[in-house]
Amino acid sequence: MAKDGLFLHLQRLSTEDGPGIRTTVFLKGCFLNCAWCHNPESISNKVQVQHIETTCIHCGTCLSACPQGCLLADENGTIQINRTECDGCGQCVEACPTGAMELLGQSISVSALTDILLKDRSYYETSGGGVTFSGGEPALQADFCATVMSNLMEAGIHTALDTCGLASGQQLLSLLSFTRLVLFDLKLMDPQLHQRYTGVSNTAILNNLLLVRDTITRQPNTRLWIRTPLIPQATDSRKNLISIGDFLAKNLPGIIDRWELCAFNNLCRDKYRRLDLDWNYADTPLFTQTELDQRLAWAMESSFPSEKIILSGASRVNNVIGGE
Repeated sequence: MAKDGLFLHLQRLSTEDGPGIRTTVFLKGCFLNCAWCHNPESISNKVQVQHIETTCIHCGTCLSACPQGCLLADENGTIQINRTECDGCGQCVEACPTGAMELLGQSISVSALTDILLKDRSYYETSGGGVTFSGGEPALQADFCATVMSNLMEAGIHTALDTCGLASGQQLLSLLSFTRLVLFDLKLMDPQLHQRYTGVSNTAILNNLLLVRDTITRQPNTRLWIRTPLIPQATDSRKNLISIGDFLAKNLPGIIDRWELCAFNNLCRDKYRRLDLDWNYADTPLFTQTELDQRLAWAMESSFPSEKIILSGASRVNNVIGGE
């Protein structure tokens, strides 16, 4: 029997992580440390605590509730968390009367998560949707995810795996048997740039993409989408986009249903602040529509079929032409 999983939250009625109306399961733990990560709370494989200033009434209840003495209030009453000592026990969260202390990560059993996900089956069935497992990296909790996905497939629910590709081949294979759509992130083709921006080389990721290719070739009911985040001055160069497209066209011809270019967004700034983390992209604006259209045009210069390339995400209002 699979042990309990550690997940962050569920995004219900989602339309961004696969076809139709979906529930996206966000799990904890990822081996990548992307400089632009939009879910920094998902990187650690441990339970974390955050303080939400806007709902805090400065009553001090959490200070006395913490058994480790990890919480302090500064001169303005703002709660400071000693993250070195905090073990995520959650006693401050339980004590807080306004929900200003929040737990990031909770344990859940296979049966409990399956039951929750099946509650929305009418939405899945009427829209052609289903359930997407995301993160973090779901493959790092492969046994748990595979068991839940198996339960969903037995119930006739479409399943999708959103993966960064950095896991063991065995972990990925254990999930692919229960996956009907793979959303595979491909960020940078240059291994040194990949190391610089994510903390690891892309060698294992590219090998795993080829493993996915070989597996779904024998598993025709499973589809493959590639997703590339468009990050200013990192992944959005003409050279990188053409390199990705050429790699896909050469190594996965006829296998990929679509290549999605996902526009950068900066809505996660508060997540970093609540985790006491600096974010180099905090002051980076969204792309203009002209800049996004230029990057789409660059991708279409590659040998990948242009009709399968799509652009997603918001742009900023002012329309300033961006450079290469």
